[in-house]
Amino acid sequence: MTSFEGVYALPDPRGYFAALAPYAYQTPGHAQPAFRALAAELGPAQRTVLDVCCSYGINAALLNHDVTLDELFAHYTSAGVAELTTAELAGLDRDFYSARRRPDAVRAIGIDVSRPALEYAVAVGLLDEGHCVDLECHEPTERLRRSLAGTGLVTITGGTSFLTETTFARLFSAIGRPVPVAAFVLRTHNYRAISACLHSYGLTVHRDAGTHRQRLFTGPHEQQRAMATVAALGEDPAGKESAGYFHTRLHLAR
Repeated sequence: MTSFEGVYALPDPRGYFAALAPYAYQTPGHAQPAFRALAAELGPAQRTVLDVCCSYGINAALLNHDVTLDELFAHYTSAGVAELTTAELAGLDRDFYSARRRPDAVRAIGIDVSRPALEYAVAVGLLDEGHCVDLECHEPTERLRRSLAGTGLVTITGGTSFLTETTFARLFSAIGRPVPVAAFVLRTHNYRAISACLHSYGLTVHRDAGTHRQRLFTGPHEQQRAMATVAALGEDPAGKESAGYFHTRLHLAR
């Protein structure tokens, strides 16, 4: 896949949205109703949602605020915010999200390897806590372990492409009990090892039959590789990757 790694290390989300807009990035928008429905099931003692690979808190923005992904693209790519400093944008965003906060908002915490993205998400009120840690390489910190105590749901949109079962085993070790995991997984990614890990903690993974567009391919080479990978994993790229988009599927472990 074409790397967009650079957009996650910027001090605010404008570069992220500007880079992804030409490719019609959609996954958090597809995840919004699914994550809201799952969050609505949480009991009073477990009303914390952990978003893995959370970047600038996009999933938390869509979960806890009356806003759509299209509106976020419009907001962060508008001429009105283009000349603002990061501090000015953060002040604007605190008011932007505060005015749209849902009455059923849950506690949101995030894990990511990008400290600037986490700091922005916390500064504008999208995340209650942000944890800069790579669980592929490191055990959870004591601060993260304490923060995870009330977790009732783990969400992830796309980050499974960069993770293995190691991250999930360390998460469950830190949480101390199995909790539902809702992951939107690219069809180019083999999720079997992670599913087996979740199953070992007593969870059953339901794999949706339908798929959702993720983003347009950046060019024919990326598309050809994706189609070949999907076919190698036993799926048919016809009408999906062949039509120009990466596709994701919701895997829900409960």
